[in-house]
Amino acid sequence: MNLIYDEMELTDLEDVPGPDLLKVITAAYRTRTYLSGAATTVVAEANGHVVGVAFGYPGENEDIVEDVITQLTADSAAFDGPLEADSETAPGEWYLDSLAVSPDHQGMGIGRKLLWALPIYAQRDRQSVIGLNVDFENPGAMKLYERMGYEVTGTQMIGDHDYYHMQLEIGKPISIAN
Repeated sequence: MNLIYDEMELTDLEDVPGPDLLKVITAAYRTRTYLSGAATTVVAEANGHVVGVAFGYPGENEDIVEDVITQLTADSAAFDGPLEADSETAPGEWYLDSLAVSPDHQGMGIGRKLLWALPIYAQRDRQSVIGLNVDFENPGAMKLYERMGYEVTGTQMIGDHDYYHMQLEIGKPISIAN
């Protein structure tokens, strides 16, 4: 996930040492909110190591999810103040916030497999559309999402980069008995 923050080149993070940012990211992914509360983290493993991750949530949970990073950065001396994220979701979608595959495992279909798993979680969360943002400067990811059926629905500025907002219609929500 640190790869994603590096690629976003957020000016708010320019002066934050890498190890301190990694501590905040690691702490966030250890919270119930990120693992299976307001959000869902799906991992791909190879030989007992995490090699890919997909992280998402129903759009209406965006504030709850973002509050985790805001609080963790407020509590860290490495940050000048709490990190406030821009809104990224569109109404009525399950939002794929992050998809990352270890550089050593890219090109092996791991990202595609993670994307194939997401409709289960979106439908479980009573959503029929998955949305995501892809950086204008990431044509490889754009091609992957297009191959998976995602379509551009607009553009948006997040941090200092322009992004395409893409969506995939997945069908009716399902009910899963507890």
